[in-house]
Amino acid sequence: MKSLSVPIQDTQEFIKELEKQGELKRVKTEVDPDLEIAEILRREMYSNGPAVLFENVKGHSMPVLGNAFGSMRRLEIGLEMTDFTEIGQRITDMTKMDMPSGILNKIKKLPELSKMTASFPKLESSGLVTEITSTDASFDDLPIIKSWPNDAGRFITLGLIATKHPETGVRNLGVYRMQIIDKTHASMHWQKHKRGANHGDISKDRGEKIPTAIIFGGEPATVFSSIAPVPEGLDKYLFAGITRKEGIKTVKCKTIDLEVPANAEIVLEGYVDPEDIRDEGPFGDHTGYYTPVEPYPTFTLTGIMRRKNPVYVTTVVGKPILEDAYIGKVIERSFLPLVQMFHPEVVDFSMPAAGWFQGFAVISIKKRYPGQAKKVMMGLWGMGQLSLTKMFVVVDEDINVHDMDDVIWAITTRADAARDTIIINNTPTDTLDPASPLVNLGSKMGIDATQKTKEEGYMREIQQQVKVDEKTKNLVDSKWSEYGL
Repeated sequence: MKSLSVPIQDTQEFIKELEKQGELKRVKTEVDPDLEIAEILRREMYSNGPAVLFENVKGHSMPVLGNAFGSMRRLEIGLEMTDFTEIGQRITDMTKMDMPSGILNKIKKLPELSKMTASFPKLESSGLVTEITSTDASFDDLPIIKSWPNDAGRFITLGLIATKHPETGVRNLGVYRMQIIDKTHASMHWQKHKRGANHGDISKDRGEKIPTAIIFGGEPATVFSSIAPVPEGLDKYLFAGITRKEGIKTVKCKTIDLEVPANAEIVLEGYVDPEDIRDEGPFGDHTGYYTPVEPYPTFTLTGIMRRKNPVYVTTVVGKPILEDAYIGKVIERSFLPLVQMFHPEVVDFSMPAAGWFQGFAVISIKKRYPGQAKKVMMGLWGMGQLSLTKMFVVVDEDINVHDMDDVIWAITTRADAARDTIIINNTPTDTLDPASPLVNLGSKMGIDATQKTKEEGYMREIQQQVKVDEKTKNLVDSKWSEYGL
C-alpha cells in the first residue's frame, strides 16, 4: 500500500502509485480514439490486465488513462483500504452520533466530532485544475473515444457530472454518459431514477437551466463517490471525504455557480437545458447490448478549467466483466453496513457482476420467523438504487452468497417454484434493462431459497444435510500427509 501518510491527492499521483506497484502499462505507439483505444482496453479488461496509459493519441497531445479501476487491487491502492465495509460503517457511525448535553459530555464527544468534521470539503481559492482557464472551450480538444462500431459517435464515459439541488443546495456527483453532438453541445444521459435527472426536473419546473460541470480525474475516492448510490440528502463531496478520511479540496467554477474538486485533471463548465431535448444513442452499454435512440436533455459548454498537462480518464463498458464490475463490487461491500442498519437480519449480500449489478442480487439472512425472506425482499426493493434490482434470491446464513454453486444448491433444494417465487408487475426497472417490456417499467422476481418451516406450510420432515462426523474428519486430517495426495 501507499506509504504516504495522506491519501492519494489526484489522478497523476494515482498513476505513479499504480506504476510503482506493477499495475499500469504505458503504450507509446500511436492509437486512435475512434474504436482502437476501446478495443485495446476491452482485451486488457477481459484478461485481467493492468491499467493502461496511452501516451500517443492520434490528433491529441493529451494522454488517455483507461482501466484504472479494473481490479480489486487497484481499488485497494486508490482508496487505500482492503476492507471496503469501513466506508459504510463510517456513515452508520455518523448517523448514531447525538450531540450530548452538558459541557463535560460535549468535550468528551469532541474526538468523534472532529473525525466527522475532518471529512467535510474545503473551499480553496485555487488548485491544480485552475492552472489554465478559458471560455473558449470545445469538446474537440479532448481525446473522447468511440467504443463500439454502432455507437452514435463519441461518448464521454467517465465524466463525473456535478450538479446541486436547486432548492437545498446539496451537491451531487454522478457518472452519466454523454454523446458529443458538436463542439459545444452533448446529450446528457441521466436516467429518470438518477439524482442528476431529479435536479434537472426541479430546474425545469422552475423554468431554469441547471448549472452542470463535467469533471475528469481527481482523487480516486471522488471518482468512486460519484458512482456510489449514497443515501438521499448526503452531499457527495462529504461522502468522498468520509471514504478517504480527509475532506477533499474544492474550487469555484469560473462561468457557473458550482464547486468542483480542486485536484481534478479537467473540468468542463456549462449548463443543461431541460427544454433542449435531442435524440441520444445508440450506445453499447454495460448490459452487453446497444441501448436504442431515446430523447435526453442537452448540455452546453461555456468554459474549461484544466491542469497544464492533464490526463483524460475514460472507461469502456460492454458485456460483463469489465472495469465497472470491480467498482460495483466495492459499492456492494461498502454499503453492506447500511443495508444491515435497516435490515439487521441481513448477514451478507452479493450483486454478481454478470448480472450488471441491477439485474440480480443474493441476500443471506439469519431467519427467525416465517415470511422473513419476503419481508427482506420488499424492504430492499424500497431502498434507493436497490429499487431497480430485478431479481432477488434470499438464502439462509449457512449459504455463501459469493459462491454461485452454493446459491444454486440452495435454490434447488430449499425453494419450491410455486410456493417460493414471487413476481411483481409494473415496477420501476433500470433504463438500460434490455428485457423490460417498457423503458423504465417491468417486473421483479423474488426467490425465497431459505429452509421452510411448518408455519410456512412445509409439512414434511426437514431432511438432514450430509456432513462428515468429527471422528472421521480428525482421522483423515491427521493422516493426510501419509496418503501421498
